[in-house]
Amino acid sequence: MDSIRDPEVRDLARYAGLLRDEYLKDEPDPWQDSPFGWIKARPSSRQVGAIAERLVEAWLVAKGFDVVESPDSEADRLIEGHRVEIKFSTPWKSGEYRFQQIRDQNYDYLFALGISPFDAHAWVIPKAVLKQYVIGHMGQHTGAAATDTAWLPVRVGEEPEWLADCGGSLAKVRDLLAAMLS
Repeated sequence: MDSIRDPEVRDLARYAGLLRDEYLKDEPDPWQDSPFGWIKARPSSRQVGAIAERLVEAWLVAKGFDVVESPDSEADRLIEGHRVEIKFSTPWKSGEYRFQQIRDQNYDYLFALGISPFDAHAWVIPKAVLKQYVIGHMGQHTGAAATDTAWLPVRVGEEPEWLADCGGSLAKVRDLLAAMLS
């Protein structure tokens, strides 16, 4: 509080600190010691999305994949020459990941990365599978009939049957990508 010069503001800040302890005592922050907590704390979804794209790229490059930025906005990366859209989520209050703003754009696969405080989950979903189960079926803004954007809710351990072949763990996704993109 040394940086606050006004004594009235200093008093108000002290009272806020007392109230904070009262309101937060029953709500421990699961992200407090997480190596991913800083990502969740970023101020804009656009910035979080950019971080997720770079995180996926770094992980894949370290696993030996050729990854470059897409030459256009229809996909996020080219992985082994295949167009890939990357979506990111942290768990919602319901406990599920919700991958949002899924559009029918020019990409071959969707890479869905879900980060929890001390775990990560991923799925690599062929565009044809998305069109069969998500795009045009799980509308984000105007109900199931929405055609502009869709979202994919995923509760780990209760994934839809069609998603089972698309990963779940990073190791499965790594192996799937190696098989699919070779």
